[in-house]
Amino acid sequence: WYDFAVYGLLASEIGAAFFPQSSKELQLINSFGVYLAAFVMRPVGAVLFGELGDRIVGRRNALVFSIVLITVPSVLMGLLPSYDRWGMASPILLVLLRMAQGMSVGGQLAGSYVLSIEQSTQDNRGLRGSICDASSVGGFLLASGITTAVRQIFTEEQVDEWAWRVPFWVSLLLAPCLYFIVSHSKESKFWEDRADQKETEKIIREEEHVQNSAVRDLFSSPFRRRQLAYMIGVMSPYTGSFYILFLWAPIYLSDLRGFIDEKTACLINFIIVALFIIFDVIGGKISDKCPHRIDSIRIGVAGIMMACPVMFALFETETMVGYVLGQFMLCFCSALVCGAVGAWEVELWMGDPTLSFTGVAIGHNTSACVFGGSLPVIATFLYYRAEELVANYPDNDAIVLFARMLPGLYVSLLTCLSLYCSYAICHPHDIRTGERKIREAYHKEQRLKKKRLMRRLSSMAETFTASPRGGGTIGMSQEGDRHNDGAGAYLPPAGSSGLI
Repeated sequence: WYDFAVYGLLASEIGAAFFPQSSKELQLINSFGVYLAAFVMRPVGAVLFGELGDRIVGRRNALVFSIVLITVPSVLMGLLPSYDRWGMASPILLVLLRMAQGMSVGGQLAGSYVLSIEQSTQDNRGLRGSICDASSVGGFLLASGITTAVRQIFTEEQVDEWAWRVPFWVSLLLAPCLYFIVSHSKESKFWEDRADQKETEKIIREEEHVQNSAVRDLFSSPFRRRQLAYMIGVMSPYTGSFYILFLWAPIYLSDLRGFIDEKTACLINFIIVALFIIFDVIGGKISDKCPHRIDSIRIGVAGIMMACPVMFALFETETMVGYVLGQFMLCFCSALVCGAVGAWEVELWMGDPTLSFTGVAIGHNTSACVFGGSLPVIATFLYYRAEELVANYPDNDAIVLFARMLPGLYVSLLTCLSLYCSYAICHPHDIRTGERKIREAYHKEQRLKKKRLMRRLSSMAETFTASPRGGGTIGMSQEGDRHNDGAGAYLPPAGSSGLI
């Protein structure tokens, strides 16, 4: 994830190096277009690594392959000559290398989710999933730190000319560490047991069964197709807010609006990423305490709905407090969703371990492609349309503020889709225990009790209003009192005189 994040943080310099003949606006959009190309390949990588992880080599070996696939293109991007030397061949090769990176990322995070959470218990799945997320965001933190260091050490002219390549070369130092960690991890027992079971079934049947691919088994079921579609919708605001916060906000504050310089924007981004890691682990722990993990996700999504447009409104204060506070709010809400979503994704597909890698990878990466990869391009487009709106209505403060909030309002629109899908999807606890039927039966019983109580109250009211002013009831009470006078006195047995 370090390799993947470096490109987004250096989008301005890369745009100038590989698209020099374009205007500044087109350079940024072209650079983000290449960024989007990597996201388009993520679902392709999800299919490839899902097949490897579910049906061929297992989760651990698929992760090792993905590490190799992302390291080589990263180093080559740092060595690739710019447009001035190779002409059109440079941006074309840049796109191809970036697509190879995207294919690798398509299997990395999903593989780490599945490998870790399948070896956990129900009480700590959220925590372990959040640690996987924290490690991937740690790649963003490292990328942000190294990018900030490069901007601090070298002059702006040196960064634009050649120093932007340095962070890409650092990938060569990280790859051996990642390989050592993954190669010494244990394979998922879920996957091994299920693979052995299927092999035994084949022997018992004494027939050569042609196994379908994992992606074909996934899409052959209408129920799984619905689950996958709703899963993508649930994750849409999380992926959108994540990339608008960590990749686009620094560029917005420095290059587009000019509120602060690039060094300060990177430093703020570094601090926000560090806080996100802490909040992410806390969010995972909170999701383990919730009766239903989706409740924690809904709370975070509702927070994103408000925090994202408010962040852009706070930017308009043009104060350091506004810059930091706006990003801090969105950071906390996004981390609350991120901490719960890893375990929730794997739980959706744990019913069949030979499909879980594919289901998690395709769902997660399709959402990241559609809503995350397109986010910088859409946000940049909305920014320039907002500039036109501000130019037409410079004296109308309400319109100016609304125009500045447009990128955030787009993310708020995604939260509406997410909340709808969160209620439409069939959650893991419903699949395992039929809890939805239990809840429906409980609510039905409560409605019947309420109806019986209302009928009883209605009957009592009719009895009370039947006698004039309730006098009949009072008269009966007085009559009863007269007959009951001395009810507490001793009465002798029949036939006795009562004398001792």
